Amino acid sequence: MEALQSLDPAVIFGVVLALGLVAGSFLNVVIHRLPLMMEREWRHQCRDVDDADPGDAHDTGEDTFNLMVPRSRCPACGHPIGALENIPLVSYLFLRGRCRACGTAIPLRYPLVELLGGVLAVAVLLQFGITWAAAAAIVLSWSLLALTFIDLDTMLLPDQITLPLLWLGLLVNLDGTFATLGDAVVGAVAGYGLLWLVYHGFRLITGKEGMGYGDFKLLAMLGAWMGWQVLPVIILLSSVVGALTGIALIVVGRRQRSQPLPFGPFLAAAGWIALMWGEDIMDAYLGGAAPPLY
Repeated sequence: MEALQSLDPAVIFGVVLALGLVAGSFLNVVIHRLPLMMEREWRHQCRDVDDADPGDAHDTGEDTFNLMVPRSRCPACGHPIGALENIPLVSYLFLRGRCRACGTAIPLRYPLVELLGGVLAVAVLLQFGITWAAAAAIVLSWSLLALTFIDLDTMLLPDQITLPLLWLGLLVNLDGTFATLGDAVVGAVAGYGLLWLVYHGFRLITGKEGMGYGDFKLLAMLGAWMGWQVLPVIILLSSVVGALTGIALIVVGRRQRSQPLPFGPFLAAAGWIALMWGEDIMDAYLGGAAPPLY
C-alpha cells in the first residue's frame, strides 16, 4: 500500500474507476446468470429426489452454463457479444444503446450497474483512503450491488454470495479493520437472530411471512463486517426507506397492496451507508457519545 500511496492520486482514482466499471460489467453477468444457475441446480436435485435419471445435460436441454460459459449473446437475436461490444459504458454509448446485429434496445440497467460499480469503488476510496480497509470495503460494496439487483429481479438473496461474504467479514476483522472480532461475531449472530425473531413474530400475529431467510443472512453478513453496534442503524434506515418506497409505489399505482416488496435492496443500501458513515450517524444520534465503530 505504501507504494500505491506514492502515486499521483488522479492516477489511482482513474484506475479504481476503470476497475469498478469492469467489475460492474461482470456483476451484470452474475445478476443475470446466478439465479438461472440456482434454478438449474434445483431442477437437478428434484430429479434426484424423484429417483429420475437426470441423464446427460444435453438430454434435458441443459448445456454447460456458468458465469463464464456460454459466451454472452443478445437475448433477442442470439448475436454473440464481441470484445469491442463489451467495453463498459463505452460500447453502450458507441452502439447508441442497441444491439449491433438486430437493433434491439439494450436495457439501460446494464450501463447503470457498470457505472455504479465504478462510482461505489471511488466513493469508498475517498472515504477510507488507499488502505486495505478500502479494498475490502470495495469488495463488500460490489457484493451488495449484485445482491440488490438479484433480489429486485427474483426475490432471492443467494447463499453463494451472502455466506462467503459473512465469513470474509469475520476474517477481515481478525485485526479489527471495521470492528473487533468479538463485535463482529456478535454482529453476525445478532443480525440473523433479530430478523429471525421479527419474521416469526410477524407470522404468529398475521399468519403471513414478512420476509425471507435470505434477509436474515444478509443482515448477519453486515453484522460480521461492521459489528453489532451498526445493526440498529441498518434496521432503522432500511425499514423507514422500505416503508416509504412501498407506500409511494402503491400511491402511484406501480404496486398492489398485497404484492410483496423485496427487503434485501433496502438492507443492502442501509448497510452500505452504515459502512461509509455509520460512526457519524451514531455520533449524531447519541450526541457524540457513541463508541468508535472502527
